[in-house]
Amino acid sequence: MGRPKKYRREDKLESARRLFNERGFSATSIGDLVETLGINRKSLYAEFGDKQTLFELALSHHMQTNFVRMVGPLEAHDAGIDEIRGALEWWGSLARSPGAGVGCLVCNTAAERSAHDAGSRRFVRIYMNRLSDGFRNALHNARERGALVDTVDIDGEAAFLTSHAIGQLTLVRSKVAPGIVESAARVAIERLTSLSKA
Repeated sequence: MGRPKKYRREDKLESARRLFNERGFSATSIGDLVETLGINRKSLYAEFGDKQTLFELALSHHMQTNFVRMVGPLEAHDAGIDEIRGALEWWGSLARSPGAGVGCLVCNTAAERSAHDAGSRRFVRIYMNRLSDGFRNALHNARERGALVDTVDIDGEAAFLTSHAIGQLTLVRSKVAPGIVESAARVAIERLTSLSKA
């Protein structure tokens, strides 16, 4: 009978998520993972499999934690204009936050690996679809309440907002001047306001 583990699996996955998010898949070695997770190589392989498997587990962990916190308000049954505005304001603030230069693991993965790795591409598609569905839900609710101009193309606006979000997170990863990120958020909020009924 093996000795009981002295760590929580979720804590190790969060450590792996942070490391992959900071360095990317290619620049992260098994040695880096062993050091960061604080477990030996044999235990790492036994618990999480190879590097690719661990990476996909880290992506799944991200989707269940960080991503849920981001998209959850948009998916709520009573979501509307305020939730969209809140998301846009948050993305606009990231360039001056401790997360500047890090960005989002799935967005980073979209740029680094999605074109060449089916596993990564699957997570990127789930992420994009769910984010777009969240925006669509909030926009639909707003129109049902009479808070949105009747002629708004909800599918088109959801696609625009999703693209905006991915672009903002990519800019944050790239450490562009915060003013650029903030200006993009301001223009997106102005667009949202123009679609709203006073």
